[in-house]
Amino acid sequence: MTTDGALARLIRSSADLTATADAERCDLCAAPVPDEHAHLYDTAEEQVRCACGPCSVLFADSGAGEGRHRLVPRRRIRLPRVDTEVLGVPVGLVFFVPRADGTVTAEGPSPAGAMRWEVDAAAWQRMVAACPQLASVAPDVEALLVNTVHGLDHHWIVPVDDCYRMVAVVRREWQGLSGGGRVWPAVERFFEDLTERP
Repeated sequence: MTTDGALARLIRSSADLTATADAERCDLCAAPVPDEHAHLYDTAEEQVRCACGPCSVLFADSGAGEGRHRLVPRRRIRLPRVDTEVLGVPVGLVFFVPRADGTVTAEGPSPAGAMRWEVDAAAWQRMVAACPQLASVAPDVEALLVNTVHGLDHHWIVPVDDCYRMVAVVRREWQGLSGGGRVWPAVERFFEDLTERP
């Protein structure tokens, strides 16, 4: 016969196993990771991967693992207005990622995920000359994130995982053909919640 104390321990143990099974896991070693965890950029697959603490330490040096996985930095810097029109991108919610090969991609969210196109690298360099802080953007793992929709004026240097979180917000909240009434307030909340980090 099971005592009340033993039953309570069994229920707690079962709940712990379920929580562990449902927890996000490191994409390298499969260890559970907390809600706040590091990310690696997989240069071969062009994807962001979750990383536990020990695995993220292994890739802190950009040359580790022959450069395939790069640790995504945590810094965020709010910038003054940047004239992104020189890049010829016709959308107001977009992020720009300089690549290790010297190219620059623009990505904008859509109900189907991120749309990507290449921007003129010379135009990017002219923009960097006008806003020298952009020269510090780490290729592949940081981006210039811009939101000028509905008269807003957000320009940030952020880790690329922030950009993909923003894309996920758009996908989650988008309704119908035009987006519905939830998507833009959710995007505004996303930008309001961004905080600067060194």
